[in-house]
Amino acid sequence: MARPPQDPQLRITEILNAAEPLFYSKGYQETSISDIVTNMGVAHGTIYYYFKSKEEILEAMIQRHLLTFVSEVKMKIRTDSITPACKIQLIIQILLKSLYRDKNLSFEFLYNDRTIHFLDKLARQGKQVTYPLFLEIVEEGNQKNCFQIPHPQAAVNIIQAIIESLINEIYEKSSKELLAHQVKLSEELIERVLGSEQGTINIVIE
Repeated sequence: MARPPQDPQLRITEILNAAEPLFYSKGYQETSISDIVTNMGVAHGTIYYYFKSKEEILEAMIQRHLLTFVSEVKMKIRTDSITPACKIQLIIQILLKSLYRDKNLSFEFLYNDRTIHFLDKLARQGKQVTYPLFLEIVEEGNQKNCFQIPHPQAAVNIIQAIIESLINEIYEKSSKELLAHQVKLSEELIERVLGSEQGTINIVIE
């Protein structure tokens, strides 16, 4: 069995960094542990010391993606210099930005019949990590009288459903015209949920 380095997290990062481009270039199903080992130039035991399977590597990759997203959101919304409505828009924009890796969609290699359940899991986990962030902002908006939302949890559920629908259209690669209409409707619906003025929420798809 390979001997672990002094810093396990460093080796885990190396494994994820080696696996990720292979998943994108070859596909998740088509990439083997041997491919990852070859890309790293290490023994098989090095990977199996940290991960029992390729699926565990993918899970860790998803978690890293979500942690990066949450870290960026928290850094930018924990301020009084922007309004609660702007914070809602900021989370949405950071989330949409996180959907892209260079000019391609993040985890697009999972968007097929064999592996789409992983993408669904990513979506569920994404909703779990964004829920408390949205709820915190909605409650802040109520306290500051920016919003008058009697049921903050219900409002967050609706906002997340709107965003999920928009993300689905992006992964479906809908036409620019259809996506533009959906963005416009999403903005209007979120504004109605928040009780904000028209034009408060502006969603940009890069």
